[in-house]
Amino acid sequence: MPYTSEPQIKVRRKRKSTFQDSSENPEEQSSTSELKKARIEKTKGKEQERKQNGWPEYFVDALNTVLAFCSSRKHLAITFPVVRSSVEALLKQIRKISLVLRRALLPDLVRFAYIPHEQLRINAESQTDEALRSKGRGKSPDFSAFSRKDASSSSGSSPEDEHVLVLDFAASKGTGKKADTPSFAFQLPPSLSPAAVKKLIEKRNERFEHAVDELLQATPSSDDPVLLVQAAAREHIPVNPSTAKNENWSTSSRLLAVPASKERDTIDEIIEEIKLAEWYKEQIVDRRVFDAKEGRIGNLAVPVSNNIMLALQSSRKISSFYTHQAAAINALLSGRNVIVSTSTASGKSVIYQVPMLRFLEGDPDSTALYIYPTKALAQDQRGALEQLLWSCDGLQHIKVANYDGDTPVDQRTGKNKGRSSSVIFTNFDMLHASILPHEEKWRNYFKNLKLVAVDELHYYSGIFGSHVAYIIRRLRRVCAAVGNRQVRFVSCSATISNPLQHMRNLFGVDNIEVITDDGAPSGKKNFIIWNPPPNDPIDPSLGRHSSLTEATSLMRFLMKKGVRTILFCKYRKICELAMKSMRTQLSAEGRLDILERVMSYRGGLYFLLLSARQFWITVLSHNALTVRPQDRRRIEQEAFSGNLLGIIATNALELGVDIGILDAVIMLGFPFGIASLRQQAGRAGRRARDSLAVLVADSLPLDQHYVQNPNELFDKSIDDILVDLDSKVLLEAHLQCAAYEMPLTVEDEMYFGPQFHELCESRLVKDNEGWQFMPFPSKHVSIRGIQEETYTVVDITNVKSGGDVKLLEEIEVARAMFEAFEGAVFIHQGLTFIVQEISHDSKIARLVRADVNWTTNSRHPFSDIDALQTHRIREIKGSTIRAFYGRVELKTVVFGYFKVRNNVILDTVDLEMPPFERRTTGFWIDVPKATLDILRLKAINAAEAIHGAEHAFLNRFPMAADMKTECKVPVKEYMAADTKRKRPARLIFYDGAGTQGAIAAKAFDHVSDLLHDTFEAVESCNCSEGCADCIRSPYCKEGNVVSSKIGAQIVIRGILGLPIDVQAIPDANVQIGAESIIEAVPVRVVDGVEVELYAD
Repeated sequence: MPYTSEPQIKVRRKRKSTFQDSSENPEEQSSTSELKKARIEKTKGKEQERKQNGWPEYFVDALNTVLAFCSSRKHLAITFPVVRSSVEALLKQIRKISLVLRRALLPDLVRFAYIPHEQLRINAESQTDEALRSKGRGKSPDFSAFSRKDASSSSGSSPEDEHVLVLDFAASKGTGKKADTPSFAFQLPPSLSPAAVKKLIEKRNERFEHAVDELLQATPSSDDPVLLVQAAAREHIPVNPSTAKNENWSTSSRLLAVPASKERDTIDEIIEEIKLAEWYKEQIVDRRVFDAKEGRIGNLAVPVSNNIMLALQSSRKISSFYTHQAAAINALLSGRNVIVSTSTASGKSVIYQVPMLRFLEGDPDSTALYIYPTKALAQDQRGALEQLLWSCDGLQHIKVANYDGDTPVDQRTGKNKGRSSSVIFTNFDMLHASILPHEEKWRNYFKNLKLVAVDELHYYSGIFGSHVAYIIRRLRRVCAAVGNRQVRFVSCSATISNPLQHMRNLFGVDNIEVITDDGAPSGKKNFIIWNPPPNDPIDPSLGRHSSLTEATSLMRFLMKKGVRTILFCKYRKICELAMKSMRTQLSAEGRLDILERVMSYRGGLYFLLLSARQFWITVLSHNALTVRPQDRRRIEQEAFSGNLLGIIATNALELGVDIGILDAVIMLGFPFGIASLRQQAGRAGRRARDSLAVLVADSLPLDQHYVQNPNELFDKSIDDILVDLDSKVLLEAHLQCAAYEMPLTVEDEMYFGPQFHELCESRLVKDNEGWQFMPFPSKHVSIRGIQEETYTVVDITNVKSGGDVKLLEEIEVARAMFEAFEGAVFIHQGLTFIVQEISHDSKIARLVRADVNWTTNSRHPFSDIDALQTHRIREIKGSTIRAFYGRVELKTVVFGYFKVRNNVILDTVDLEMPPFERRTTGFWIDVPKATLDILRLKAINAAEAIHGAEHAFLNRFPMAADMKTECKVPVKEYMAADTKRKRPARLIFYDGAGTQGAIAAKAFDHVSDLLHDTFEAVESCNCSEGCADCIRSPYCKEGNVVSSKIGAQIVIRGILGLPIDVQAIPDANVQIGAESIIEAVPVRVVDGVEVELYAD
């Protein structure tokens, strides 16, 4: 289908000279021909020299093949037919095994595998020449045009083949501070000048010579090196998936059957096997072993009934209680509230299931609310409770139900659900927006409410946790109004630093029993830090292996050994790329048997990886309108049935969904904090089996810091989880909701705190019954904040043939700007689509299906965060510098995009589109001119200094996850050429989506103390380049690449008015490129603003 675009968006393609055929330039063609002749003559001389030095004839011929191949190399896909025809034309001979020789000698530098034929092209099928010309674009090259040309039928790439054999060499990744991006496929070489080609040949020649010399030196005199390398080379002949699909791979001698999970080797044995593998390059830089732990049994103060005990034995195989379970059940029985903070998979769900069974035995009218952060988790726990009730004599009639976004609208009044179900599985969104506003329909339920269980308590923090704290207070208030003051609250959480304080803040209750002594058994655990090795230790310019490729390759190895593995990715796009990589790798190996047993999960979206001949079972996210809730439940059950070998997931599966027995966890990149890392690592070995956790480090500074300092991952304490109960904005919103549920009175101050009376008098309307407000305010109060606008992504591939438009998903506007521009490759469920058209008026992106093996990256996008207007000014203790609070503008600009394959730019496209602008609130601190001068004097990059200081400040602010800053983009800050884009020397922070202006204001109120805390933290930190304790943050969008610790120290000292010893500052001794930071200009102040003085 041709591309179309909105009238306000113009697209033009910038042709790259690297894709021009050299035959179009006679002079260049002549020069190339002469160079080729000279090179062949030189090769003959080197061939004679190597023969004299004792090289076997076989290796000389193989080297000549490499040189001849490189000499004739064009800008095309390097498929076997092209290589064959090129070498035959030059040498009149070819040995197919000699092409595999390079793979055997240099496995890390040579890529030799089958890929789908359609993935060779650069333009999708929908991009017709006429469409391109109509937009003023030139035609981009199509590498697939060369894949079969002049190829004989014996080449292995006949027109009927679905896959083609590709040979390629690792290419230099260049230099610079920007970290390598993940890669997963085969790169196509850029066009090179004759001199560059010559240099490339010589470089590869030297590397090949080195490998041959190493082989000859290591080969005993009794062995033939030629036979050895030939035998090794045969093992590297790739499998053609087109053939594999038609073979019986279960009986193939090349493949080994995957052992059952119970029959697999131990983790220790598997690790030793990894270390002996030829592809192992000392990636394991740290290994910790945690011994197995026996379970400890506790006693109940009052034993449960025989019926309950028999039900536990038959449904859950539980015959006794661990110490922490018994302690929690005893505390609830005595009337106390309970917080249980123990390790993952320690049987915490029993703690609130058993007490509820007791309540129901004593009073059949008893009710309970079980509150979970996700639908999948609620559904999982509902099934466990139903099974328990069905096994318990006398309680089989008890009904339980889910009450969430999938509940039919006609049942949300509570009439049916509230009266017929004894236990409701819900979430705080429904409690806030549907249950409490209709409290009159739920009064009988609240009157009999015995237990409120809140699982995954650590999930509720920051702005969302603050909303939840007020919702629980509203629930307690309504229960008290119907005469029920005996509700018991129980919460379970992963290990957190201060469970007592966190529960007290969230629930507003005392009489809390804290249980942290974990009595559950656990199997032996191995924790490994895995650092991707250099592509070539001899040539650092080739960079390191991609962390994504390392993670997926390790996952493939583990699955082949019967190790059930989950791979955690930090972002949805990385999850999609990992999924695509897994499909490519397993297909290339012919392992369709494993491919069928891999699932991807990202935030409510499930899909199974099946072979091309099978159907993709999909479930869209909760806001997709095309999938029925019952279909989602069915697929959840199928996905977690136990047949899976691998799961690729975002951090959504950190929570306690029972996904069966997992043997290994792989974390791709350092997660968002130590707590998240430990939570993910705990997903393996959930049933007392030996397990493995692997952190595959990215090349980013924070990851590499933990590679160098692994003890911090295990010794560091977890930060406190905080909620904000002082925000008048949030309190007013929930007072309005509470007043709608029932009029507020002065007695309600016990629920809402000391600011209650002031806000009621100033914000609410009082009558004879109390303070009241407008109808149904909860629909105006989003507890997850005011979310960004979304774009609808639809598939229109089959529209022209009479098919329907298919809804794929909805994405935030920020993602649409960077991932759904016209011409972008959009990955959905591991499949690639081309964005044909995007309308910013209707907010719809129209996509067509296209199998491509490249991705698109925004070309030099940037977001400017600018202060517009000052509403408040605050003094900083001991300094003449002031902090400012007010209106902030966010402006995002996308110039165009690159078509990229394995970090190689295949094509460049310009986009002329208007900037995306939105406004929020925030605060800023200008860097003094004298400080900026010091940075320039010492050749310290000002952008690095400011960016480091910003993250150092955020690291001191407990609610930093809900506040943003202007992260510096490496490609912008390290440009050699000057740029018109100049940024003010300013630390700036702003409210992210959904904070309702509360977080930045909170930080601004304490800005002076936070700055002094920042100074102490950075100055006292023993690291040299920066770490997570001082200037680096896991939330940095640009990976902390643009960062300087010494620069951050200078900036912070300058702001605080502290002395700076210029002579003691070492010179940076680096050449700074174009300067991107200029002195900040004061921002306009609204009338009547006075400086708020600092008060201790």
